[in-house]
Order: sequence, then C-alpha cells, then structure tokens
Amino acid sequence: MAKYKLEYIWLDGYTPVPNLRGKTQIKEFESFPTLEQLPLWGFDGSSTMQAEGRSSDCVLKPVAVYPDGARTNGALVMCEVMMPDGVTPHSTNKRATILDDAGAWFGFEHEYFMYKDGRPLGFPAAGYPAPQGPYYTGVGYSNVGSVAREIVEKHLDLCLFAGINHEGINAEVAKGEWEFQIFGKGSKKAADEMWMARYLLQRLTESYGIDIEYHCKPLGDTDWNGSGMHANFSTEYMRTVGGKAYFEAMMKAFEKNLMDHITVYGPDNDKRLTGKHETAPWNKFSYGVADRGASVRVPHSFVKGDAYKGYLEDRRPNSQGDPYAIASQILKTIAEVPTAKASAAA
Repeated sequence: MAKYKLEYIWLDGYTPVPNLRGKTQIKEFESFPTLEQLPLWGFDGSSTMQAEGRSSDCVLKPVAVYPDGARTNGALVMCEVMMPDGVTPHSTNKRATILDDAGAWFGFEHEYFMYKDGRPLGFPAAGYPAPQGPYYTGVGYSNVGSVAREIVEKHLDLCLFAGINHEGINAEVAKGEWEFQIFGKGSKKAADEMWMARYLLQRLTESYGIDIEYHCKPLGDTDWNGSGMHANFSTEYMRTVGGKAYFEAMMKAFEKNLMDHITVYGPDNDKRLTGKHETAPWNKFSYGVADRGASVRVPHSFVKGDAYKGYLEDRRPNSQGDPYAIASQILKTIAEVPTAKASAAA
C-alpha cells in the first residue's frame, strides 16, 4: 500500500466565469487509483459561491483522474459539484447537463496572456513594446523573453505526464501571449482535459510570480490581438459522409443560432469580435475557406474534391469560455441539421 496525494479539482460558482478550485486528501491504494476507487468528498460551498453559510455542504464527485507529474504519488481528480445527497447535480454543475457525443471530436486552441506586475510579460513599465509582427511563433529573447518558453515547455510535460491529449504550443501574435491545443473525443472528455490543462498552467506559474490572464481582450481597444479558444469540431457524420448540401444546411443553422452561440462563447466577446485582428463581428455570421476573419473557417481539406467532409473551426469562442458549454452548443446546433439517412427515412 502507498499513500497517494489526491488533488480534487472543481469549478466554483462565480459568474460569468467560474474559477478553478482544488484541495488535497491523502488515501492509501495498492497502485494508482482508478476512478471507481475515489470517494465523494464534501467541501464548504459558502466559500465558493455555491451555498449559504447556514447550509454550506456541497459534495465533489470524481469524474476523471490523471497522474500528477508535480507530486510523488500524486493524482489530479476532476470533479463535478453535487448537492449534499451526492446524487443531484448542483446548479453550477454545467458538465452534468451538457449534450455529449462520443463520436464528436473537439480540438480547442487556447490562447492566453502571461501577466507579471499588472502587465503582459515582456511589456515595459510604461507604454508598449514594438508592434505585433515578430512575436507569433517567435524565437529569441526580444520576442518571447527569458522565462515564458520554460513555462510552456514545463506545462506541456505536465499535461503529457497526466495523459492529457495536448497537441502543441506556440507563441502568439501579441507579446506575452501564448497558445496550447487540446484534443478530445466527446465533449465531456475534451472539456475535462482543457480544464485540467488550465489548472496545471495556473498552478505551475505560481512559482514564477506570474498570473494567467484569460480575458479575451485584456489590452482593450488597442492594436493588439485578443485571446480566443477556437473550437475545431467534427461529428462522425461530418467525417464520413458530409456533402455540400449538408454543410450549407449546417451553416444556415449556425447563422440562425448566432446569439445562442455568442451567449456561451465567453464574456466580453464584443470587445474581441470586432472584425479586426483576425475576427468576425460578433453579431454577424460568416464562413469562408481558409478565412481567419470569418466566424467559421473552412479548411481546404474540408472542401477538397468537393467532398465537404472533415472538420470545421469556429473561431468565435474566447479564452474565458467554458469548453463544456461551447462544445454542447455546437452539438445542439448540428443536431438540428437533417442527415441524408434521416431525410431518406422521412
């Protein structure tokens, strides 16, 4: 038997953007614990905007477990928040109610800023650094600084050690801005891994005196890019059948549901989705082949040979968005589009 450090991690009740929370308990296991072996665990919901002090008990229900590369015998436990009975989902527990499809694949491209002393890493104490241009995928101290690459490399290693399907990193368009990519099959799995990757990044940067800034437009109305969390998505039908008529019907459904998407794509998106800096206006839906200024970018591979199948990229979700809600809304809209099989049956 060995003692394991179990870090239970959950989303609190703050709005419009929940915070990650975590606390540790020690349990003995013969080997790395399975999900089924992990117990429910209570916490004080009155301190996380999830209960009142006079009735403060909430319960953490483990839903995924990952090895923790920062601790000996460590485990990262992703949890849903439940009511005191341990069965009823708490009202803040969005994961329990999202639309899920194991055949749906999601790849999230998460942009973010590193902040130190109240400004992006590498910004002078007053004013701005040289304009955007050399920072995207940049190399060298003047472009990426002395510590940022060390952080993103360590974060990559921690994610890979945990078994998270981390697919890549790069410096982004604005100075002090970076990106990592997470891919998963099924909206819950993909979102679980994105939240866990966020947790690992925030915990890692504690020791550097650096904060992660997720706001989608932290530098305001300036000539500096904001941060998105572009959602690449496909369903089994999109990958195997597709077709131009199906694609065009899907785009009409996305246009019809524009506000349902914007509502869950992250707060303050009107400040980011302005039609500038590789964005489409928040209140207009558009799509285009290889168009990074459209709401939905259509890859060349999707239209190759008039196949119209594969994956699409919704560029509107932002860096404060909840991947559970984002993936769920995409699936809801796709579900409105009749497939060839459904049409034939009708």
